[in-house]
Amino acid sequence: MAETVLERFLADEAATARLGEDLAMALRAGDAIALKGDLGAGKSTLARALIRALADDAGLEVPSPTFTLVQSYETRIPVHHFDLYRLSSPDELDELGLDDALAQGAALIEWPDRAGDQLPANALQVELIEQGAGRSARISGQGAAFERAARSLAMRDFLASAGWGEASRRHFVGDASARSYEIASLPGGAPRVLMNSPRLVLGPPVRDGKPYAVIAHTAQSVAAFVAIDRALLAAGVSVPLIHAQDLDQGFLLLEHLGSEGF
Repeated sequence: MAETVLERFLADEAATARLGEDLAMALRAGDAIALKGDLGAGKSTLARALIRALADDAGLEVPSPTFTLVQSYETRIPVHHFDLYRLSSPDELDELGLDDALAQGAALIEWPDRAGDQLPANALQVELIEQGAGRSARISGQGAAFERAARSLAMRDFLASAGWGEASRRHFVGDASARSYEIASLPGGAPRVLMNSPRLVLGPPVRDGKPYAVIAHTAQSVAAFVAIDRALLAAGVSVPLIHAQDLDQGFLLLEHLGSEGF
């Protein structure tokens, strides 16, 4: 299977940090991100933002693992930050515990070329290259990890089209369907809910030995959510306002009604 490549221009450190957040929102246990770039290309900025987004802690101390070789974080998905610059042989990866790290969480790997052929075949490749006053990011790969990353970047484009391109993103909740939700925030403004509702491909009612919610089979796109929301609003029922929508891709930017349980 041929690799697909996505490119993004990152004008400054803030844009590099947002890419780190976008990748964090797509990350799952078992994923590996190979982070390439020369010294000063922005690898540390991206890695720090990714880990802080997973921890939901903007002030989390994220030291460089240059001397420790690996730093581990108990975040929403355990993430292990490897720096292979001082590796003398790819065989040393076994001692660092890369396989164990991927069995329990995700791995972010700087200087991945030092790993030789020891990297997972499906590792997401992220290369930062200086370009003018900013830098270019090349994201490549194949399989589920790349598809999730590509969709997360499309969600950033959707936010930009709604005037929220500089918003921070944090995981919110999921439900019994294929949908997921994030909190998008801009300084000084009320946060909003970002809904990710990929078009459902119908399959068996039992997946991995577990029942798959019937409602997930009946609502194949986000259009049904929008229609019901508008009907309830017209009837005088209090529902989240839809600030922006992309029905084709299944993205909605919604009013945030709070996190209190009832």
